[in-house]
Amino acid sequence: MIYVTGDVHADLGRFKGKAAKKLKKGDTLIVCGDFGFVWDGSKKEQRVLKWLGKRRYNVLFVEGTHDNLDLLAGYPVVDFCGGKARQISGKCHQLLRGEIYTIESDEVFTFGGGESSDSDARVPGASWWPGELPDPEELAHARKNLAARGNVVDYIITHSASNTVNGFLNMDRDHVNQLEAFLDEVSQTVRYKHWFFGSIHLDKVIPPMYHAVYQEILPLKGMK
Repeated sequence: MIYVTGDVHADLGRFKGKAAKKLKKGDTLIVCGDFGFVWDGSKKEQRVLKWLGKRRYNVLFVEGTHDNLDLLAGYPVVDFCGGKARQISGKCHQLLRGEIYTIESDEVFTFGGGESSDSDARVPGASWWPGELPDPEELAHARKNLAARGNVVDYIITHSASNTVNGFLNMDRDHVNQLEAFLDEVSQTVRYKHWFFGSIHLDKVIPPMYHAVYQEILPLKGMK
Protein backbone atom coordinates (compact mmCIF):
# COMPACT_ATOMS: atom_id res chain seq x y z
CA MET A 1 0.00 0.00 0.00
CA ILE A 2 0.95 3.64 -0.43
CA TYR A 3 0.83 6.03 2.52
CA VAL A 4 1.42 9.76 2.87
CA THR A 5 2.53 11.95 5.75
CA GLY A 6 3.48 15.58 6.25
CA ASP A 7 6.59 17.54 7.12
CA VAL A 8 9.06 15.46 9.10
CA HIS A 9 11.80 18.04 9.73
CA ALA A 10 14.40 15.32 10.41
CA ASP A 11 12.37 13.81 13.24
CA LEU A 12 12.89 10.06 13.31
CA GLY A 13 9.95 9.72 15.69
CA ARG A 14 7.58 9.65 12.71
CA PHE A 15 9.32 6.52 11.47
CA LYS A 16 9.41 4.85 14.88
CA GLY A 17 5.80 5.49 15.93
CA LYS A 18 2.89 3.06 15.96
CA ALA A 19 1.57 4.07 12.55
CA ALA A 20 4.92 3.56 10.80
CA LYS A 21 5.42 0.22 12.50
CA LYS A 22 2.28 -1.03 10.77
CA LEU A 23 3.80 -0.52 7.33
CA LYS A 24 4.72 -3.78 5.65
CA LYS A 25 7.47 -4.96 3.35
CA GLY A 26 6.99 -3.40 -0.07
CA ASP A 27 4.75 -0.58 1.15
CA THR A 28 5.54 3.03 0.28
CA LEU A 29 5.54 6.11 2.52
CA ILE A 30 5.60 9.52 0.81
CA VAL A 31 6.60 12.63 2.77
CA CYS A 32 4.97 15.84 1.48
CA GLY A 33 7.99 18.10 1.85
CA ASP A 34 10.40 19.33 4.54
CA PHE A 35 12.02 15.93 4.83
CA GLY A 36 14.94 17.56 6.63
CA PHE A 37 17.29 14.58 6.73
CA VAL A 38 19.46 15.98 3.93
CA TRP A 39 20.76 19.11 5.62
CA ASP A 40 24.39 19.23 6.72
CA GLY A 41 26.05 16.15 5.20
CA SER A 42 27.42 15.06 8.58
CA LYS A 43 28.39 11.51 9.44
CA LYS A 44 25.46 11.34 11.82
CA GLU A 45 23.13 12.40 9.03
CA GLN A 46 24.59 9.76 6.72
CA ARG A 47 23.95 7.09 9.36
CA VAL A 48 20.33 8.21 9.66
CA LEU A 49 19.86 8.18 5.88
CA LYS A 50 21.34 4.69 5.72
CA TRP A 51 18.86 3.59 8.39
CA LEU A 52 15.96 5.11 6.44
CA GLY A 53 17.11 3.41 3.24
CA LYS A 54 16.97 0.05 4.97
CA ARG A 55 13.32 0.26 6.07
CA ARG A 56 11.15 -2.61 4.87
CA TYR A 57 9.05 -0.02 3.00
CA ASN A 58 10.05 2.63 0.46
CA VAL A 59 10.66 6.11 1.88
CA LEU A 60 9.93 8.78 -0.74
CA PHE A 61 9.73 12.54 -0.39
CA VAL A 62 9.31 15.80 -2.25
CA GLU A 63 11.45 18.66 -1.01
CA GLY A 64 9.98 21.59 0.87
CA THR A 65 11.56 24.75 2.25
CA HIS A 66 13.68 23.03 4.93
CA ASP A 67 15.78 20.79 2.71
CA ASN A 68 19.33 21.50 1.53
CA LEU A 69 18.86 21.84 -2.22
CA ASP A 70 22.60 21.98 -2.88
CA LEU A 71 23.20 18.65 -1.11
CA LEU A 72 20.19 17.05 -2.76
CA ALA A 73 21.51 18.06 -6.18
CA GLY A 74 24.61 15.97 -5.53
CA TYR A 75 22.73 12.69 -5.29
CA PRO A 76 22.43 10.53 -8.43
CA VAL A 77 19.34 10.75 -10.61
CA VAL A 78 17.99 7.28 -11.42
CA ASP A 79 15.06 5.73 -13.25
CA PHE A 80 12.32 5.09 -10.73
CA CYS A 81 8.75 3.88 -11.24
CA GLY A 82 8.52 5.32 -14.73
CA GLY A 83 10.07 8.68 -13.87
CA LYS A 84 13.30 10.19 -12.63
CA ALA A 85 14.21 10.38 -8.93
CA ARG A 86 17.27 10.96 -6.78
CA GLN A 87 18.40 7.91 -4.86
CA ILE A 88 19.39 9.12 -1.40
CA SER A 89 20.05 5.77 0.27
CA GLY A 90 18.78 2.29 -0.50
CA LYS A 91 14.98 2.51 -0.71
CA CYS A 92 14.93 6.23 0.12
CA HIS A 93 14.37 8.51 -2.90
CA GLN A 94 13.57 12.14 -3.61
CA LEU A 95 10.67 12.50 -6.04
CA LEU A 96 11.46 15.26 -8.52
CA ARG A 97 9.49 18.27 -9.73
CA GLY A 98 7.11 17.59 -12.55
CA GLU A 99 7.62 13.83 -12.66
CA ILE A 100 4.85 11.25 -12.88
CA TYR A 101 5.47 7.89 -11.20
CA THR A 102 3.55 4.64 -11.49
CA ILE A 103 3.44 3.29 -7.95
CA GLU A 104 1.35 0.16 -7.42
CA SER A 105 -0.57 0.98 -10.63
CA ASP A 106 -1.41 4.52 -9.47
CA GLU A 107 -0.16 7.52 -11.44
CA VAL A 108 1.34 10.03 -8.99
CA PHE A 109 2.36 13.55 -10.08
CA THR A 110 4.85 15.29 -7.79
CA PHE A 111 6.12 18.83 -7.46
CA GLY A 112 8.23 19.88 -4.49
CA GLY A 113 9.37 23.29 -3.39
CA GLY A 114 7.69 26.26 -1.78
CA GLU A 115 8.43 29.74 -0.48
CA SER A 116 9.98 30.37 2.93
CA SER A 117 8.09 32.98 4.91
CA ASP A 118 11.22 33.63 6.97
CA SER A 119 13.80 33.82 4.18
CA ASP A 120 15.06 37.19 5.44
CA ALA A 121 16.17 35.48 8.66
CA ARG A 122 18.01 32.63 6.94
CA VAL A 123 21.45 32.37 5.39
CA PRO A 124 21.59 31.90 1.60
CA GLY A 125 23.31 28.63 0.72
CA ALA A 126 23.22 27.44 4.33
CA SER A 127 19.60 27.56 5.47
CA TRP A 128 17.83 29.04 2.44
CA TRP A 129 18.08 28.42 -1.30
CA PRO A 130 16.57 30.51 -4.12
CA GLY A 131 15.81 27.29 -5.97
CA GLU A 132 13.01 26.53 -3.51
CA LEU A 133 10.73 28.17 -6.11
CA PRO A 134 10.63 26.60 -9.59
CA ASP A 135 12.23 28.02 -12.70
CA PRO A 136 10.48 28.17 -16.12
CA GLU A 137 12.20 24.98 -17.30
CA GLU A 138 10.82 22.98 -14.37
CA LEU A 139 7.31 24.29 -15.00
CA ALA A 140 7.59 23.47 -18.71
CA HIS A 141 8.82 19.96 -17.87
CA ALA A 142 5.80 19.40 -15.63
CA ARG A 143 3.35 20.67 -18.26
CA LYS A 144 4.95 18.43 -20.89
CA ASN A 145 4.72 15.32 -18.70
CA LEU A 146 1.11 16.03 -17.77
CA ALA A 147 0.14 16.67 -21.39
CA ALA A 148 1.73 13.35 -22.39
CA ARG A 149 -0.71 11.65 -19.99
CA GLY A 150 -3.68 13.58 -21.34
CA ASN A 151 -3.64 15.73 -18.18
CA VAL A 152 -4.96 12.81 -16.14
CA VAL A 153 -3.28 11.32 -13.06
CA ASP A 154 -4.54 9.51 -9.99
CA TYR A 155 -2.91 11.54 -7.21
CA ILE A 156 -0.94 14.74 -6.76
CA ILE A 157 1.74 15.16 -4.10
CA THR A 158 3.21 18.60 -3.35
CA HIS A 159 4.66 20.51 -0.44
CA SER A 160 2.96 23.80 -1.21
CA ALA A 161 -0.74 24.25 -1.79
CA SER A 162 -2.23 26.11 -4.72
CA ASN A 163 -3.01 29.80 -4.43
CA THR A 164 -6.73 29.03 -4.27
CA VAL A 165 -6.31 26.63 -1.36
CA ASN A 166 -3.91 28.95 0.46
CA GLY A 167 -6.39 31.77 -0.01
CA PHE A 168 -9.14 29.62 1.48
CA LEU A 169 -6.97 28.89 4.50
CA ASN A 170 -5.84 32.50 4.93
CA MET A 171 -8.12 35.04 3.30
CA ASP A 172 -5.89 37.95 4.40
CA ARG A 173 -2.92 36.87 2.28
CA ASP A 174 -2.20 39.03 -0.77
CA HIS A 175 0.94 37.40 -2.18
CA VAL A 176 1.05 34.84 -4.98
CA ASN A 177 4.28 33.20 -6.14
CA GLN A 178 4.91 31.36 -9.40
CA LEU A 179 4.58 27.93 -7.78
CA GLU A 180 1.16 28.63 -6.26
CA ALA A 181 -0.01 30.08 -9.57
CA PHE A 182 1.22 26.99 -11.41
CA LEU A 183 -0.53 24.70 -8.93
CA ASP A 184 -3.73 26.68 -9.54
CA GLU A 185 -3.24 25.92 -13.24
CA VAL A 186 -2.79 22.23 -12.47
CA SER A 187 -5.95 22.16 -10.36
CA GLN A 188 -7.92 23.61 -13.27
CA THR A 189 -6.48 21.58 -16.14
CA VAL A 190 -5.66 18.17 -14.66
CA ARG A 191 -8.08 15.45 -13.66
CA TYR A 192 -7.09 13.67 -10.45
CA LYS A 193 -8.65 11.81 -7.52
CA HIS A 194 -6.97 13.52 -4.58
CA TRP A 195 -4.24 16.04 -3.79
CA PHE A 196 -1.99 15.87 -0.69
CA PHE A 197 0.29 18.67 0.53
CA GLY A 198 2.24 19.32 3.73
CA SER A 199 3.20 22.99 4.00
CA ILE A 200 0.61 24.24 6.52
CA HIS A 201 1.43 21.81 9.36
CA LEU A 202 -2.16 20.68 9.81
CA ASP A 203 -4.00 17.39 9.36
CA LYS A 204 -7.08 18.74 7.62
CA VAL A 205 -9.45 17.67 4.86
CA ILE A 206 -10.24 20.51 2.46
CA PRO A 207 -13.24 19.46 0.36
CA PRO A 208 -13.65 18.23 -2.19
CA MET A 209 -10.23 16.91 -3.25
CA TYR A 210 -7.47 18.31 -1.04
CA HIS A 211 -5.87 16.96 2.11
CA ALA A 212 -3.34 18.81 4.24
CA VAL A 213 -1.16 16.26 6.01
CA TYR A 214 1.19 16.74 8.91
CA GLN A 215 1.68 14.16 11.66
CA GLU A 216 -0.77 11.53 10.48
CA ILE A 217 0.24 8.65 8.22
CA LEU A 218 -2.66 8.13 5.84
CA PRO A 219 -3.39 5.57 3.12
CA LEU A 220 -3.35 7.09 -0.35
CA LYS A 221 -6.10 4.85 -1.63
CA GLY A 222 -9.59 5.39 -0.33
CA MET A 223 -9.21 9.16 -0.53
CA LYS A 224 -11.71 9.98 -3.23
